[in-house]
Amino acid sequence: MQRIGAALDEFLEGNHGDPMLRHAEWSSALAGPLPAEGIGASEVIAELERIVIPNGARMSEPEFWGWITAGPSTVPTVASLAATVASPQRYTLTSFNHLEELSLDWLGELCSLAPHMKGVYSSGGSVANLVALGAARQWALEQVGIDPAAQGCGSREIALYTSNEAHHTILRSAGVLGIGRNNVRQIPTDDHQRLDVRALAATLAKDLSEGIVPIAVSATAGTTNTGAVDPLREAGELCREHGVWFHVDGAYGLPGILDERVRPLYDGLELADSVIVDPHKWLGAPVGIAATYVRDRSILHRAFTQEPAAYLEGSFGDPSDIRVSVDSMGIPYADFGVELSSPARGVVVWSILRELGRKGVAARVEHDNDLARHAASRARESDRLELLAEPTLSICCLRYRTEQIIDLDQFNATLFRRLVQETPYLPSSTVVDGKFGLRPCFINGRTSTGHVDGFLDAVVRIGDELAAQPH
Repeated sequence: MQRIGAALDEFLEGNHGDPMLRHAEWSSALAGPLPAEGIGASEVIAELERIVIPNGARMSEPEFWGWITAGPSTVPTVASLAATVASPQRYTLTSFNHLEELSLDWLGELCSLAPHMKGVYSSGGSVANLVALGAARQWALEQVGIDPAAQGCGSREIALYTSNEAHHTILRSAGVLGIGRNNVRQIPTDDHQRLDVRALAATLAKDLSEGIVPIAVSATAGTTNTGAVDPLREAGELCREHGVWFHVDGAYGLPGILDERVRPLYDGLELADSVIVDPHKWLGAPVGIAATYVRDRSILHRAFTQEPAAYLEGSFGDPSDIRVSVDSMGIPYADFGVELSSPARGVVVWSILRELGRKGVAARVEHDNDLARHAASRARESDRLELLAEPTLSICCLRYRTEQIIDLDQFNATLFRRLVQETPYLPSSTVVDGKFGLRPCFINGRTSTGHVDGFLDAVVRIGDELAAQPH
């Protein structure tokens, strides 16, 4: 363990460069057939030190802003290791099972969810949305006399409503749940990339008049493209008016509520029937942790409970029964989602909140939002940078501009490739209102204002060099 710890410390120094440039070297070293005989623990650890760890992902580096995930900090990493060894499963009455529920309550309180909102952990936003919309499907169809978990969706026409800036996992959830991707109404957005509630109301009214059953409206608190927060109160009140399930996808942006400057944008969150948030995004947990909250967890039980198995349900209960192997399985999280076997994730979230507290997490959120605002300010002041969307949270979309170039989309695509190949800066690319640009998302705790300035200077420098070339 000491050897691996030292190798990871060295990795976090960020001096290993881009592993993609060494792909041929390390991939050939790792290639080969299934060994007939093992090489032993010491030699495997040596290969991890020498080959595998130095060629890992660059997500922990302070210039990595391409995904809404970053390398975890020390405390949650250690907590994750502790769970791997001491509680490989989240079940039975152990400290780890206790921390599943305690951390869910703490996380909900951190994000200003009402105490009645109860949750379950899963592997990420994809599954968390699936679980939330599975609850919505169960509840909505029960209102018209159908138990979809037992009977399927029946012959009723159904629809799901979200914006055209919503995360694509909403479409996937619709496909998996039998709602159908073609039955997702992708509502247009306004000039600030937010759900257009008037357009939503018109679409919903039309569907209701035609006898279509609305499964849910899914709003987003922090879109992955620009960080926009949909009008939650207006959407929530529309859902209340028509008796429609209101879901809020806060996978990335829900902790933004801790920044008092943007907290008013979350007005109406209390109207949600379900909410998701990913601690492995803004809270810095290791990847693989998301939480789904619903106003009534019994709906999750009806949607996802398993049929009893003699080896499982019969093996715990009354300790006076000699057939019982475990007195209690604790809270039955397996009946609230799609996972039976599952790691204990709550201890990781607990460790973050125990280390930082509300004020520490809020400071992290505010710092990251400040970085986006700094980038936007510099873009507004520069005659060679164009701000594509005013930042709401910690995402800033921008691009290089010059009157010399007609096709700025292609020009910035070329600039982007040079940027990621020649510099340590790694944003993603995106399209905002039809314009191609660069999209750094600042949730990396190692990033400073100096890194942001270096990135913008590099964009201008490369843009100037490209603009000076004959066209």
